Amino acid sequence: PMLPIHILIQNLLYDISQLGIPWDSVDEDFLLKPRQWDPSGVGRFMLILGPLSSFFDILTFLVLWFVFKANSPLCQGLFQAGWFVEGLLSQTIIVHMIRTIKIPFVQSRAALPLMLSTFGVILIGAIIPFSPIGHSLGMQSLPKAYFLWLLLILISYMLFTQLIKGWYIKKFKSWLA
Repeated sequence: PMLPIHILIQNLLYDISQLGIPWDSVDEDFLLKPRQWDPSGVGRFMLILGPLSSFFDILTFLVLWFVFKANSPLCQGLFQAGWFVEGLLSQTIIVHMIRTIKIPFVQSRAALPLMLSTFGVILIGAIIPFSPIGHSLGMQSLPKAYFLWLLLILISYMLFTQLIKGWYIKKFKSWLA
Protein backbone atom coordinates (compact mmCIF):
# COMPACT_ATOMS: atom_id res chain seq x y z
CA PRO A 1 0.00 0.00 0.00
CA MET A 2 0.91 3.65 -0.14
CA LEU A 3 2.89 5.21 2.66
CA PRO A 4 1.10 7.67 4.97
CA ILE A 5 3.05 10.57 3.40
CA HIS A 6 1.78 9.52 -0.05
CA ILE A 7 -1.81 9.62 1.20
CA LEU A 8 -1.27 13.03 2.80
CA ILE A 9 0.22 14.46 -0.40
CA GLN A 10 -2.53 12.88 -2.49
CA ASN A 11 -5.18 14.39 -0.21
CA LEU A 12 -3.49 17.80 -0.27
CA LEU A 13 -3.31 17.78 -4.06
CA TYR A 14 -6.94 16.68 -4.34
CA ASP A 15 -7.99 19.47 -1.97
CA ILE A 16 -6.07 21.97 -4.10
CA SER A 17 -7.81 20.63 -7.22
CA GLN A 18 -11.16 21.48 -5.63
CA LEU A 19 -10.32 25.14 -4.99
CA GLY A 20 -12.00 26.01 -8.30
CA ILE A 21 -15.42 24.72 -7.21
CA PRO A 22 -16.70 28.09 -5.89
CA TRP A 23 -16.36 29.51 -9.42
CA ASP A 24 -18.22 26.65 -11.07
CA SER A 25 -21.87 26.96 -12.05
CA VAL A 26 -24.81 24.63 -12.37
CA ASP A 27 -26.20 23.77 -15.81
CA GLU A 28 -28.86 26.35 -16.67
CA ASP A 29 -31.54 23.78 -17.46
CA PHE A 30 -31.03 22.27 -14.00
CA LEU A 31 -32.19 25.59 -12.55
CA LEU A 32 -35.43 25.77 -14.56
CA LYS A 33 -37.53 24.25 -11.80
CA PRO A 34 -37.15 24.50 -8.03
CA ARG A 35 -35.70 21.42 -6.34
CA GLN A 36 -35.66 20.32 -2.76
CA TRP A 37 -32.42 18.75 -1.63
CA ASP A 38 -32.82 15.19 -0.38
CA PRO A 39 -29.81 14.16 1.73
CA SER A 40 -30.77 10.48 1.40
CA GLY A 41 -29.89 10.80 -2.29
CA VAL A 42 -26.25 11.41 -1.41
CA GLY A 43 -26.08 8.26 0.71
CA ARG A 44 -27.78 6.22 -2.00
CA PHE A 45 -25.39 7.69 -4.57
CA MET A 46 -22.36 6.73 -2.45
CA LEU A 47 -23.61 3.17 -2.02
CA ILE A 48 -24.06 2.81 -5.77
CA LEU A 49 -21.00 4.62 -7.11
CA GLY A 50 -18.53 3.86 -4.29
CA PRO A 51 -17.98 0.21 -5.25
CA LEU A 52 -17.26 1.27 -8.83
CA SER A 53 -14.30 3.33 -7.65
CA SER A 54 -13.04 0.38 -5.61
CA PHE A 55 -13.37 -1.91 -8.63
CA PHE A 56 -11.09 0.32 -10.70
CA ASP A 57 -8.61 0.62 -7.82
CA ILE A 58 -8.44 -3.18 -7.68
CA LEU A 59 -8.06 -3.32 -11.45
CA THR A 60 -5.11 -0.93 -11.13
CA PHE A 61 -3.58 -3.17 -8.44
CA LEU A 62 -3.89 -6.17 -10.75
CA VAL A 63 -2.26 -4.32 -13.65
CA LEU A 64 0.60 -3.16 -11.43
CA TRP A 65 1.03 -6.64 -9.93
CA PHE A 66 0.74 -8.82 -13.02
CA VAL A 67 1.59 -6.59 -16.00
CA PHE A 68 4.34 -4.48 -14.44
CA LYS A 69 5.52 -7.13 -11.94
CA ALA A 70 5.34 -4.69 -9.03
CA ASN A 71 4.93 -7.69 -6.74
CA SER A 72 8.02 -7.71 -4.56
CA PRO A 73 9.50 -5.44 -1.87
CA LEU A 74 12.03 -4.28 -4.46
CA CYS A 75 9.19 -2.91 -6.60
CA GLN A 76 7.02 -1.43 -3.87
CA GLY A 77 7.97 2.09 -4.99
CA LEU A 78 6.59 1.31 -8.45
CA PHE A 79 3.37 -0.08 -6.99
CA GLN A 80 2.99 2.93 -4.69
CA ALA A 81 3.64 5.40 -7.51
CA GLY A 82 1.12 3.70 -9.78
CA TRP A 83 -1.55 3.62 -7.10
CA PHE A 84 -0.80 7.23 -6.11
CA VAL A 85 -1.26 8.48 -9.67
CA GLU A 86 -4.38 6.42 -10.43
CA GLY A 87 -6.01 7.34 -7.13
CA LEU A 88 -5.35 11.05 -7.53
CA LEU A 89 -6.42 11.19 -11.16
CA SER A 90 -9.58 9.14 -10.70
CA GLN A 91 -10.83 11.14 -7.71
CA THR A 92 -10.04 14.41 -9.47
CA ILE A 93 -11.74 13.44 -12.75
CA ILE A 94 -14.85 12.11 -11.03
CA VAL A 95 -15.73 15.66 -9.95
CA HIS A 96 -16.36 16.49 -13.60
CA MET A 97 -18.48 13.36 -13.98
CA ILE A 98 -20.82 14.04 -11.06
CA ARG A 99 -21.19 17.82 -11.34
CA THR A 100 -23.75 17.51 -14.15
CA ILE A 101 -26.44 15.18 -15.43
CA LYS A 102 -25.08 15.79 -18.93
CA ILE A 103 -22.04 14.30 -20.64
CA PRO A 104 -19.06 16.07 -19.05
CA PHE A 105 -16.62 17.94 -21.28
CA VAL A 106 -19.04 17.51 -24.23
CA GLN A 107 -22.47 18.79 -23.16
CA SER A 108 -21.36 20.56 -19.99
CA ARG A 109 -18.00 22.00 -19.04
CA ALA A 110 -16.89 23.19 -15.66
CA ALA A 111 -15.90 26.82 -15.21
CA LEU A 112 -12.34 27.71 -16.18
CA PRO A 113 -11.02 27.93 -12.59
CA LEU A 114 -12.21 24.38 -11.86
CA MET A 115 -10.81 23.09 -15.15
CA LEU A 116 -7.45 24.72 -14.42
CA SER A 117 -7.27 23.52 -10.82
CA THR A 118 -8.24 19.93 -11.61
CA PHE A 119 -6.12 19.50 -14.71
CA GLY A 120 -3.20 21.31 -13.09
CA VAL A 121 -3.28 18.83 -10.21
CA ILE A 122 -3.62 15.92 -12.66
CA LEU A 123 -0.45 17.09 -14.40
CA ILE A 124 1.44 17.59 -11.14
CA GLY A 125 0.28 14.20 -9.82
CA ALA A 126 1.41 12.41 -12.98
CA ILE A 127 4.85 14.07 -12.79
CA ILE A 128 5.56 13.46 -9.09
CA PRO A 129 6.84 9.86 -9.46
CA PHE A 130 9.45 11.09 -11.96
CA SER A 131 10.59 14.01 -9.82
CA PRO A 132 13.18 14.29 -7.06
CA ILE A 133 10.26 14.80 -4.66
CA GLY A 134 8.71 11.49 -5.74
CA HIS A 135 12.03 9.69 -5.48
CA SER A 136 12.63 11.14 -2.01
CA LEU A 137 9.23 9.71 -1.04
CA GLY A 138 10.28 6.25 -2.21
CA MET A 139 8.36 6.31 -5.48
CA GLN A 140 9.84 4.81 -8.61
CA SER A 141 9.40 6.30 -12.07
CA LEU A 142 6.51 4.69 -13.90
CA PRO A 143 7.08 3.00 -17.27
CA LYS A 144 5.52 4.76 -20.25
CA ALA A 145 3.30 1.74 -20.87
CA TYR A 146 1.70 2.30 -17.47
CA PHE A 147 0.10 5.48 -18.78
CA LEU A 148 -1.57 3.58 -21.63
CA TRP A 149 -3.08 1.21 -19.06
CA LEU A 150 -3.99 4.17 -16.86
CA LEU A 151 -5.72 5.92 -19.74
CA LEU A 152 -7.71 2.77 -20.48
CA ILE A 153 -8.66 2.40 -16.81
CA LEU A 154 -9.67 6.06 -16.43
CA ILE A 155 -11.71 6.14 -19.64
CA SER A 156 -13.46 2.93 -18.59
CA TYR A 157 -14.13 4.43 -15.16
CA MET A 158 -15.61 7.54 -16.76
CA LEU A 159 -17.78 5.51 -19.15
CA PHE A 160 -19.12 3.25 -16.39
CA THR A 161 -19.75 6.28 -14.19
CA GLN A 162 -21.73 7.91 -16.99
CA LEU A 163 -23.74 4.72 -17.55
CA ILE A 164 -24.50 4.33 -13.85
CA LYS A 165 -25.38 8.02 -13.64
CA GLY A 166 -27.90 7.59 -16.47
CA TRP A 167 -29.40 4.52 -14.79
CA TYR A 168 -29.52 6.34 -11.44
CA ILE A 169 -31.36 9.33 -12.95
CA LYS A 170 -33.91 7.07 -14.65
CA LYS A 171 -34.50 4.99 -11.53
CA PHE A 172 -34.61 7.76 -8.91
CA LYS A 173 -35.78 10.66 -11.12
CA SER A 174 -33.10 12.96 -9.73
CA TRP A 175 -29.38 13.57 -9.64
CA LEU A 176 -27.98 14.55 -6.25
CA ALA A 177 -30.69 17.14 -5.73
